[in-house]
Amino acid sequence: MRLRDRRFPRPPSTRVIAVANQKGGVGKTSTTVNLAAALATGGLRVLVIDTDPQGNASTALGVEHHSDTASIYDVILRGQGLLDVVAASEEANLWCAPATIELSGAEVELVGEPKREYRLHEAIGDLRRRLRRAGEDPLDYIIIDCPPSLGLLTLNALVGAKEVLIPIQCEYYALEGLSQLLRTIGLVRDSLNSELEVSAILLTMYDPRTNLARDVVREVKQHFPDQVMQTTIPRSVRIAEAPGFGQTVISYDFNSTGALSYMEAALELAERAGGNNG
Repeated sequence: MRLRDRRFPRPPSTRVIAVANQKGGVGKTSTTVNLAAALATGGLRVLVIDTDPQGNASTALGVEHHSDTASIYDVILRGQGLLDVVAASEEANLWCAPATIELSGAEVELVGEPKREYRLHEAIGDLRRRLRRAGEDPLDYIIIDCPPSLGLLTLNALVGAKEVLIPIQCEYYALEGLSQLLRTIGLVRDSLNSELEVSAILLTMYDPRTNLARDVVREVKQHFPDQVMQTTIPRSVRIAEAPGFGQTVISYDFNSTGALSYMEAALELAERAGGNNG
């Protein structure tokens, strides 16, 4: 009840966060949609941008993403405005720019395009200007779900964002590939987006009963003491079940350990940004 009624601190300006990890199965999409839903439950205005051709974030938010749906593909490849493709989720304060199957060919289509890395960055800037001109309240968070690769779609997300949140599973090889991701983030910061930073690392699929999980937590905190979030996300049947009903775990079963953990993580993320309760 404390979490359900809590008003989360509002950031001084829109936080744009890419949720990225090229390693699959780490809880990336679950983290994107459930953090977004948790922030929205805390009274904040949140947009999820789905750049993964699988469209799992769109599914979890209950947003249509069949082949005829206006989607993030139209934004990145055809120059359509984000505001023209955004759909409201069933949860208050939460919207989604969906991904469709057409996005699977976007990597190839983008190769010869001018300013190909900046398509999403420009679209986000246009969205914020249009909201301002229309007298609408600004978004508090834009959270980008990246595909499990380091291709042009992920590059667009990293150029469009100011922050990166990296989910890491508490299993063997947890840090495998992380050095490559951090190297990519460093290259993006040096050449395309000087404001980009890794602001948070979230440990997922945590099982406190195993020595392995505790060892992974200790190792990650040793390497990244400032970025690792205090909240960990447990293994949870409810988190796995929720997308099948077109829901986040927050709306599917608010009292489950998975939902409460994501609420705690969202509050921690919001409090890291400072801000006020408005």
